[in-house]
Amino acid sequence: MTLSFRSTAAFMLLLTLPLPAFSEPMHAQYLPPDELSVREGEPEQQQLLQITEYSVVVGSQRQSNQQPIPVTSPLILRLKGKPMNKGATIADVLIHFDGESKSLKKPTYDEPSRTLTLYYPATQYRVLVDLLRNEKVYCQFLSYANGHVWADLHTGSVRAR
Repeated sequence: MTLSFRSTAAFMLLLTLPLPAFSEPMHAQYLPPDELSVREGEPEQQQLLQITEYSVVVGSQRQSNQQPIPVTSPLILRLKGKPMNKGATIADVLIHFDGESKSLKKPTYDEPSRTLTLYYPATQYRVLVDLLRNEKVYCQFLSYANGHVWADLHTGSVRAR
């Protein structure tokens, strides 16, 4: 079978193109610039979830075995959705809000429960609920061999009105 000149030329052009060192994660356009070079190589794990439903949990607990008796009221967003990338196993996202700490815990993904846990300052609660009410929202989690992790909630591209 003989290839046409045009097909042969196109094939030769493809062979001359440089191959990328690694493939970018899905939704890479939502990652901030890596100014500190902490994202080394390809992510070991990527979880991408399109959020389809959410619920708000406002708790109240009292630990009676401590003196003085602290009363806490945790605020949690529970997100559910459908995995968007091949190999993604994520099923739930728990977002804890902290109004007191000066630093937040790092995002964690628990394989057995298929749950990603995120921590945000309490000041971000209203922003996140507004996004969930008004936009198509995605959650992504990336982990790298050097221990770096990244997690975010983001919208898809939205046209300005």
